Amino acid sequence: MSDAASSTFVDNMRLPVHRWVRYSAGFSAAWAQHVVGNAGANGETRVFDPFAGSGTTLIAAEDAGVPVYGVEAHPFVYRVARAKLARRSDVASFRELVKSIRSSAAHLEGEVEPYPKLIRTCYADDTLAELDCLRRAVQAADDGSEAGQLAWLALVAILRPCSRAGTAQWQYVLPRKPKKSPARPFHAFDEQSRLMLGDMMMGPGAASPHAALLMGDARTCEGVPERFATLVVTSPPYPNNYDYADATRLEMCFFREIQGWGDLQSAVRRHLVRSCTQHVPVKAVDLHVVLGDPVLDPIRSELTSVCGQLAEVRLSRGGRKTYHLMVACYFQDLAWVWRSLRRVCDAPSRVCFVIGDSAPYGVYVPVIEWLGRLAVAAGFRSFHFERTRDRNVKWKNRKHRVPLCEGRLWVEG
Repeated sequence: MSDAASSTFVDNMRLPVHRWVRYSAGFSAAWAQHVVGNAGANGETRVFDPFAGSGTTLIAAEDAGVPVYGVEAHPFVYRVARAKLARRSDVASFRELVKSIRSSAAHLEGEVEPYPKLIRTCYADDTLAELDCLRRAVQAADDGSEAGQLAWLALVAILRPCSRAGTAQWQYVLPRKPKKSPARPFHAFDEQSRLMLGDMMMGPGAASPHAALLMGDARTCEGVPERFATLVVTSPPYPNNYDYADATRLEMCFFREIQGWGDLQSAVRRHLVRSCTQHVPVKAVDLHVVLGDPVLDPIRSELTSVCGQLAEVRLSRGGRKTYHLMVACYFQDLAWVWRSLRRVCDAPSRVCFVIGDSAPYGVYVPVIEWLGRLAVAAGFRSFHFERTRDRNVKWKNRKHRVPLCEGRLWVEG
């Protein structure tokens, strides 16, 4: 396996279960399986992922037969991971439920008018009418069972293929870049259900430990037992202005959980680590208070300098993005994550963060070094970094020319 494999999600789309839903912010499932499997071969292993995402680490731990906890703060992504973890539920129950949903949907008349503007833009009316029939049939059949969760996920999985709008690499919707041949909903739902049924038949045995997934905050890790973990495998948000909330706007609008972009702040962002300028409008954060937090003692001087540079540069930029606030809040949040990890990690333990550095507005932020120092300040013993690939080295269409990298931050404790 190449070093670069740990930080890419692309190969996951060829793997059973992982391929059910594309989650671009994830990392390599094969690499996670390799790390967890090797740890299990060397003694008792208990795994934890504080940024569980769509469940990559949790599935790897289940397959390796080791206990695992996961925490995910994004409400919609949490539901995706929970549904994927239902892969070991009764195949016959899921098959029968899918048949019932398809029969019910075929007898419904689709409605398109009540949907938000984004949905009307991204779908042709006849396509949206079929999707509406499927949504109503899925929701009517959902009794809280694992089969119901899987049926919901099958519908989630076909929303992008059925949309006439394109999707950017990181799942932002591109209505102005239409696709030539969107999938037809009823057919896509049938195909997705068959794919999922086939993958379910290849899963681990019932005796293998089941993952414990919590919807919660990595900054507190509430609900995870003290000294539980001997191995942490995760990829926290990067401080690179990727909006995890916006990445699921299409799906959440379709299910009418939000009406549009403006609802994402209360529905999603308030739960997440502050890694995006959308989290920190100008008047929402007192920078001096954040920088004065004692958890930032190990990096305060350098962090203050970087935030000052960003505050000055933004005044000459059209967007005036609040990178200075975001960077300060990001490291404050990650400092609290490290403190929580120290509580839930056993001694000895190993932590692996798949992470990259950052350079907003061309101002370099030494993410890896600062995270390592915050980990040691929280009570871990040492850290080292394995560089896996270079980033931001193809300068076309780049706003700055600062070489960046990505890799694995290993922390021992």
